[in-house]
Amino acid sequence: MSRRASLPGADELFRRTGDRTEARSGPESPQDPKSTKLQVAEVEPPASEAAAKAPKHAEKVTFYCTAEDLMALEGARLALRSRHRLPADRGRIVRAALAYVLEDFEARGDDSVLVRRLSS
Repeated sequence: MSRRASLPGADELFRRTGDRTEARSGPESPQDPKSTKLQVAEVEPPASEAAAKAPKHAEKVTFYCTAEDLMALEGARLALRSRHRLPADRGRIVRAALAYVLEDFEARGDDSVLVRRLSS
């Protein structure tokens, strides 16, 4: 009797699993109906298009946050995956938030979310 384990071959390990794109469900507008402070400029493309257009990032930044901030970020990640079926990781969420805040700052200047948050 052989003591060797039977392992799958490369063809089985690296097989195609098919198209995983699913229809997005939920409201058309990403604006929170309770919020009156932020206005969303445009709707993001579906996940498959966004993944194809996602830029490669070569720079790394490390920052510190509170445990509450990290839990909120993880909660947002899980909500994006479960409710909106978006493949989001923490880095992707932070990059999207950073792009939004900087775009808002460029467009609104002194009345931007960034200036208001840093002023208080």
